[in-house]
Amino acid sequence: MDFDVVIVGAGPCGLAAACRLLQLAAAAGREVNVAVVEKGAEIGAHILSGAVFEPTALGELFPDWRERGAPVQVAVTGDEFHWLRSPEAAVRVPNALVPRPMHNEGNYVISLGRLCQWLGTQAESLGANIFTGFAAAAPLYEDGRVAGVITGDQGRGADGAEKPGFQAGYELRARYTIFAEGCRGHLGKELMARYGLRDGVDPQHYGIGLKEVWTIDPAKHRPGLVVHTLGWPLDASTEGGGFLYHAADNQVYLGFIISLAYQNPHLSPFEEFQRWKQHPRIRSVLEGGQRVSYGARAVNKGGLQSLPRLVFPGGLLAGCDAGFLNGAKIKGSHTAMKTGMLAAEAVFDALSGGDAAPAVLESYPEAVRGSWVHDELYRARNFGPALKKLGLVAGSAFAFVDQNLFGGRLPFTLRNPQPDHATLLPADRAPRMAYPRPDGRISFDRLSSVFLSSTNHEEDQPCHLQLADPSVPVAVNLPKFDEPAQRYCPAGVYEIVRDDAGTPRFQINAQNCVHCKTCDIKDPAQNINWVTPEGGGGPNYAGM
Repeated sequence: MDFDVVIVGAGPCGLAAACRLLQLAAAAGREVNVAVVEKGAEIGAHILSGAVFEPTALGELFPDWRERGAPVQVAVTGDEFHWLRSPEAAVRVPNALVPRPMHNEGNYVISLGRLCQWLGTQAESLGANIFTGFAAAAPLYEDGRVAGVITGDQGRGADGAEKPGFQAGYELRARYTIFAEGCRGHLGKELMARYGLRDGVDPQHYGIGLKEVWTIDPAKHRPGLVVHTLGWPLDASTEGGGFLYHAADNQVYLGFIISLAYQNPHLSPFEEFQRWKQHPRIRSVLEGGQRVSYGARAVNKGGLQSLPRLVFPGGLLAGCDAGFLNGAKIKGSHTAMKTGMLAAEAVFDALSGGDAAPAVLESYPEAVRGSWVHDELYRARNFGPALKKLGLVAGSAFAFVDQNLFGGRLPFTLRNPQPDHATLLPADRAPRMAYPRPDGRISFDRLSSVFLSSTNHEEDQPCHLQLADPSVPVAVNLPKFDEPAQRYCPAGVYEIVRDDAGTPRFQINAQNCVHCKTCDIKDPAQNINWVTPEGGGGPNYAGM
């Protein structure tokens, strides 16, 4: 199937790119054939974010977004930042001491999934072809350039053989392809390696974000209140914190983010999240409520120093596929939308050049450097490296000085050259973690949580969690790190099981996978490669 432009991913970046391309085409009286390919069963099925949303890019894309009925309605009414000093004690941090980018005046508490569904409607009304349930499995290369993507086969068995009803993947060909897969996109990862796009930059850094949606007692609900925490249950050397956002309809969005540069292989991000909910500042809001949804997703946090080269022959990287999240704001949806729009503008200009269109669109990174996105990331560039190098207390003090006193313009740039997978201590040098059993009211186990994510995969299909060397988990990771995949996965995908003789075996429960990509990032041997399962598989988030 031939198109002018193929966009991989129907998230905020990809959909903003589609809308902007078709707006420009309509204004010029031209026809541009745009395809958006999305691996989720429907738009929003794989979208998960906090989310406090900054509407800057939305206002540029659709100045009349309110009149169009965008689901951006609950304005932030208050900001609270709490330092949890112990399992019972907490101190509210005065707003004057909170780094300025974390203030949320003018922002909104939203479901990013619902916003993407709305953006999808706008894109389709402009003429976009949106293919949901089709996973872009591989880039299509011709003569050294990207010529589109190949979607995954449907109907292969676990042994790779064709089952009844087998359907081969499609070649979606395009003059230009915009990759907007989100954080740790597997095609973006391949393209960065093939074209050397990460040469000379810091490794990308990540966090694992876990989220639940609760319906709470109306008497406790304060629409628009934004609460962030730092401190307990994490130690001072482990970067992370929690959030609790009061949304519409007596719902709260709450979650926990932990840097994947953590050192203790016994740490379980899922269990830390469940522990955090038991703190009185959080538990008091949840008591008497009901948990209605759960999910998890990796997030970029490397910032400006970790951005790869954005262009290569025939294609562009945008949004979180490149790593445009602003760590100081803990926000990336607005930068994703804006970079998608800038990519669309560069592609449209190139298409207007006819046969003389360049293979590599250098105008796109130039446009990014001249935009407010680059200014934001430049001013936030020292935020993450300072927390990594200095720890919670000194890092937070530095962030206040850097952001509130100098506006992010100190005359130096901190670096963080150590990749997240290389930070683990050997298991015998790290303290073991004792996690309480879930109570079934505030805290829960993994499997009941995965059930709430509506995750489903066809069981008889090739495993999408590929091991470069199947012996490594038991032969290397188990004796050295007590195989951390058992704990860093928030969905119970990885287990060490033992037979009657006590012999260990590494088991992959791929059906549980919520597509967070943590294993692809944190595995200390870099032995796990996440690829797309059959299109439509994975979580089916509602309102996340």
